[in-house]
Amino acid sequence: MKAVIPVAGAGTKLRPHTYTQPKALIPLAGKTVLSFIVDPLIGAGVTEFIFIVGYLGDKIQDYIKVKYPGIKAHFVHQTDRQGIGHAIRLTKSIVNGDEMFVVLGDTICEYDIKEVLKSKFSMLGVRKVDDPREFGVAEIDEENNVVHVVEKPHIPKSNMALVGIYKIKESKQMFQCLEKNIKQGLRSHGEYNLTDALDCMIQLGAKFRSFKVENWFDCGRRDSLLESNAILLKKFGSHVENEKKFENTVIIQPVSIGAGCNIKNSIIGPNVAIGDETTIESSIIKDSIIGSFSNLFDIVLDHSIIGSDTGLRGETRTLNIGDNTNIDLG
Repeated sequence: MKAVIPVAGAGTKLRPHTYTQPKALIPLAGKTVLSFIVDPLIGAGVTEFIFIVGYLGDKIQDYIKVKYPGIKAHFVHQTDRQGIGHAIRLTKSIVNGDEMFVVLGDTICEYDIKEVLKSKFSMLGVRKVDDPREFGVAEIDEENNVVHVVEKPHIPKSNMALVGIYKIKESKQMFQCLEKNIKQGLRSHGEYNLTDALDCMIQLGAKFRSFKVENWFDCGRRDSLLESNAILLKKFGSHVENEKKFENTVIIQPVSIGAGCNIKNSIIGPNVAIGDETTIESSIIKDSIIGSFSNLFDIVLDHSIIGSDTGLRGETRTLNIGDNTNIDLG
């Protein structure tokens, strides 16, 4: 079993943060989006990973090598982004006919990963949504077999969205379908999608079962990222380094505060995640994500995302600021 994680996207919906930080490394509830994906796979016994990198890919490589030195990690570069199907195709020689477990790089879900991994069938993760037109959609029969999948249909015949988790046993057949689609120029919405290759497999007789995820955390947009941060903090609890050293400061749980932070005369929380080595003085912060190595003084923040290595001083605002920024609102 080889886990394949595409993280080559530019994350345009999370700019300005993704100008300097890959979307998969955005901090979330004391971890990163990527760690929320990798950790359960390692816990389930997966030891070999293929990361499809592109934009700011060196940061992904550095992070994996430092954070997960015990795994066997491959890095495949997608220089020309033409869709998830195109990205997956680049892993063919490394997969080498083995089973694959594909998780899109912004997909955090709750489900029984061990049960999915030991299934004798290929598996697709699904979740019921109100408007499936923005997702890949699975049509499922009464026996839980997936009979058809389609990418962002104009008139959906099902409200079961593909969440971005795929266990594929017949990897050779999948790569054959990808090659066929790319050779024929079969694109959906301008891209070579994995969904089209999966449907090709189904039509050729491959058997897919669906499994429902309990929760699906959207990490692709600012507002949904903040909402996911709050939910995950409540679920997994607070983690605060050196709370006793925070002078004249009130902590309202749940929060996550990284190592080496210096906080004085402030109110922090609820639903706040702060990276390592950040300094905060005379400030009130709630429902926000603050990066590492930042300096915040005399500021009130609510529903904000502040990047790493940022200096901020001033008054009440709702902000969305990338890395390496200095702002004086005084």
